[in-house]
Amino acid sequence: MSDVDGKGRRSKPLPMARRQALRVSDDALVTTSYLRPDARLPLVVVPAEAAVDLIAWAASHRAWIDAQLDTHGGILFRGFPVDAPAALEQLITATADGWAEYREPATPRSQVSGNIYTSTDYPAAQSIFLHNENSHTESWPLKIYFCCMIPAQQGGETPIADCRAIFAQLDPAIRERFREKQVLYVRNLGAGVGFPWQQVFKTDDKAEAEAYCRRSGIKAEWTGPDQLRISYVRPAMASHPRTGEMVWFNHATFFHISTMEPAIREGLLATMRVDELPYNTYYGDGTAIEPEVLDELRAAYHAATVAFPWQAGDVMLLDNMLVAHGRSPYVGPRRVLVGMAEPCRWADIEQKETERLRANS
Repeated sequence: MSDVDGKGRRSKPLPMARRQALRVSDDALVTTSYLRPDARLPLVVVPAEAAVDLIAWAASHRAWIDAQLDTHGGILFRGFPVDAPAALEQLITATADGWAEYREPATPRSQVSGNIYTSTDYPAAQSIFLHNENSHTESWPLKIYFCCMIPAQQGGETPIADCRAIFAQLDPAIRERFREKQVLYVRNLGAGVGFPWQQVFKTDDKAEAEAYCRRSGIKAEWTGPDQLRISYVRPAMASHPRTGEMVWFNHATFFHISTMEPAIREGLLATMRVDELPYNTYYGDGTAIEPEVLDELRAAYHAATVAFPWQAGDVMLLDNMLVAHGRSPYVGPRRVLVGMAEPCRWADIEQKETERLRANS
């Protein structure tokens, strides 16, 4: 177990807390523990005996899993193991209500089978800053699953961070500024600049892409024969639909040019203007986010970050609103699969908050 920052640097391993048997049925089929005594993310669930079938057990303990997810934000199932894409798909089917589409992608993924994909296909030497999957879009998965088929020889962790802790740590003045202004996302798509617009909108028809943008509140501007600039404003924070807790939930830090690794950032800025970058973020009114604010945001993510070495067969289930994730650089082969479920929309969040306020009035 180690702490990992946005550059993938790791501190000294921390000791694992003592396991405790957890009785969730007539027989204690699993035990739970934590990877470190001072952190409750993730909750580690291991079989108490070799004969425990994770998929069958999870299907009959769905309510318990959801309750633990609400409390801890993430669960690491270890030692069962899950060793094939089909098994991961079955586990997701047993523990989630419907699949979530990978919408408006910003990073490359490869479809493995059905609803199972590879984790982000970035070069091994690059780190991926922490983020909540699709938090910049109109719809996102409430649950995201990671399954390790092949752990890296070195590095390759999937660092995670509690978004409730990030929210709490930020200066209230910064939170208020983002609450009022929200976040403006600007992306340039196509012609070798950023992700092809055809892949982002899953069509080769420009009219269909424009119609999608209109439905989703996205401003679209063709800046070249095959280049599309899109911009849109989304909230920076949200109340969780089940727990009602406030979470820091956006791509403001992840997409900002200052968060990119220096060599990549300098290479991009040497060949294009800021408004031509593959992606960048601003306050919702179009003004620049101050460097010191971005530094505080990155520091908040770093302070909340924990990571652990993958083991083959591990499955990590995250509440995608309660917990952000990233990736550390690695050496050697690495294969981590991803599945996403239970789509959620900003309209759902607003409805839940309205119902909560009405119930408390």
